[in-house]
Amino acid sequence: MRIISGKYKSRRFEVPHSFKARPTTDLAKENLFNVLANQMDWEDTIALDLFSGTGSIGFELLSRGCREVVCVEKDPAHYAFINKVKAVLKDEHLLPVRADVFRFIETCRRSFDLVFADPPYALPELEQIPQLIFNYHLIKPGGLLVLEHPKEYDFSDFPGFEQKRSYGAVNFSMITY
Repeated sequence: MRIISGKYKSRRFEVPHSFKARPTTDLAKENLFNVLANQMDWEDTIALDLFSGTGSIGFELLSRGCREVVCVEKDPAHYAFINKVKAVLKDEHLLPVRADVFRFIETCRRSFDLVFADPPYALPELEQIPQLIFNYHLIKPGGLLVLEHPKEYDFSDFPGFEQKRSYGAVNFSMITY
């Protein structure tokens, strides 16, 4: 896992081979963050990274100067890896949470400027994620949801849909709330 830009630029962390997570490719991540850089003021951004996996997106957000990043990951080994990288970076602006994402969504009482969700592509509830985030007010007015998903999904009819970006097999739908 490589951090692309910001204060931790070029830092690399070896992800254990036993991990089940499918990390966002460097190419897709770099292109996504180039798009987001024109929309976000990182220093004022409080972000939520759902289905964090290796924490790659959360650490990229942190590196770029987000005021706070909450990473939600259910798998104990992935959660431990995120905490290990956090300890190496010595950055207290990252808050790892070990929880089921759907329970987290239902119980979270905060709103975020940016929510990034990278669910497993085979997740049966994947299509419901934008509506759940909207229903539970996880995004502040004017905030942005970035949902990573396979090409078979189309969120263009969802209210606030802005754009879809494709980078190989990686697709991002961006929805403003």
